[in-house]
Amino acid sequence: MNNEQQPKAVIVIFGATGDLAKRKLYPSIYRLFKGGRISKEFAVVGVGRRPWSNEEFRSNVTESVEKSADGESLDEFISHFHYHPVDINSPSSYGELNTVLKDLEGQHNIPGNRMFYLAMAPEFFATIALHLKNEGLTATEGWSRLVIEKPFGHDFPSAKKLNEEIREAFSEDQIYRIDHYLGKEMVQNIEVIRFANAMFEPLWNNRYISNIQITSSETLGVEDRGRYYEKSGALRDMVQNHMMQMVALLAMEPPVMLSDEEIRSEKVKVFKAMRSVKGEEVSKYFVRGQYGSGTIEGESLQGYREENNVDPKSNTETFVAGKLMIDNFRWAGVPFYIRTGKRMTAKTTKIVVQFKDIPMNLYYKNRDNVEPNLLVIHIQPDEGITLQLNARKTSDGSYGEPIKLNYCNNCADKQNTPEAYERLIDDCLNGDAANFTHWDEVALTWTFVDAISKAWEKSPAAFPNYESGSMGPELSDKLLSADGFNWWPVTERLQ
Repeated sequence: MNNEQQPKAVIVIFGATGDLAKRKLYPSIYRLFKGGRISKEFAVVGVGRRPWSNEEFRSNVTESVEKSADGESLDEFISHFHYHPVDINSPSSYGELNTVLKDLEGQHNIPGNRMFYLAMAPEFFATIALHLKNEGLTATEGWSRLVIEKPFGHDFPSAKKLNEEIREAFSEDQIYRIDHYLGKEMVQNIEVIRFANAMFEPLWNNRYISNIQITSSETLGVEDRGRYYEKSGALRDMVQNHMMQMVALLAMEPPVMLSDEEIRSEKVKVFKAMRSVKGEEVSKYFVRGQYGSGTIEGESLQGYREENNVDPKSNTETFVAGKLMIDNFRWAGVPFYIRTGKRMTAKTTKIVVQFKDIPMNLYYKNRDNVEPNLLVIHIQPDEGITLQLNARKTSDGSYGEPIKLNYCNNCADKQNTPEAYERLIDDCLNGDAANFTHWDEVALTWTFVDAISKAWEKSPAAFPNYESGSMGPELSDKLLSADGFNWWPVTERLQ
């Protein structure tokens, strides 16, 4: 394995004592280490407010990774972890941190490569970024990269302000805005399915596709995130980032090469071509919902307004369905339907591409009820594809019936399927920004979403309007039926 695949770096994690670091970051770094994707000469510095010792920090990391670790590699892995308490508002704290980083770079022969991961609340992003520059932590002979979790702003003005503040310390090519959906196996496979198969790419347009549906549903409610969710809602939490990114990958033109600049350029063109909806138009294109009480797997569940830290008269949406129109040559007239919500029937993320019917199907008994050809991309919990075709299944005449051809990517050995964060940390260490969001993407998606938010803020909704355990409000179904379509079931699992 060459040096480009085994980068030497110090990974500095702000928010090292938090839930994200423990659940996602430490296991991901361990898998990179065990798989030889990171040099044995590396260091991880955990930064937090708690006055932990190295031993306490390492114990926390051990607890995070020990389920998938073996003793020998775990001991070696943990020896690379160090803890340093920092007051993020104190310049002297950053000076002390810089001394720690220089010492570790000397010990491990690391050429000044530093990755700063901000796994904490976004109100601290700008403060930390500016101190990192002003106190000399980015002034090294190697590279410096800043990884930022969502949400990147609350709307376009706040995102623009945050971006301007961060850009005072880091250039755009140093900023890695992470969207973990872009690290998922089958999201990354969208481009391959489209552009590497002659049976799909020539048909991937408005001549042959009638509609595309993207569903990302959860069975969980807001849990202990009520305070955050009241300020966010499903539109900001899911649509502005995850759902929009999947739309862009499905709709983009083939890039001239597989570089981050070219891929991002094609995604930006999609967002620019997306038809904006404002004011009274919003109700024609978007549906909002909020879960009430209901039952999932025999368990009675309370509604959103009864959750902790939620306003009893909350107007916050926990469900969004929408119809996106992309007004360009390839997609004019083809609706992209999206829906996402909490407390729904199943936890699943799927894309359904519905192809147009042929003009006259001679092989169906009822020609008014012909099953269309479908390409289903399963993103989670299953990873794979299903292709629905029509074929003769029995000896009952010459009539066709739908058959499904399945490929499951993670059925045989789910343990070996890389996690999204593992891929994205690996990409960042290697300087590959293709699966991170550029500011131009963030700006365009916030502008689109803000118009919807403003329309909803002017008129309170009749919430709650769907039961926990359902697939959302009835208006979501009517959004499609008005165009002659229906939501395809998403609960079926790959075998």
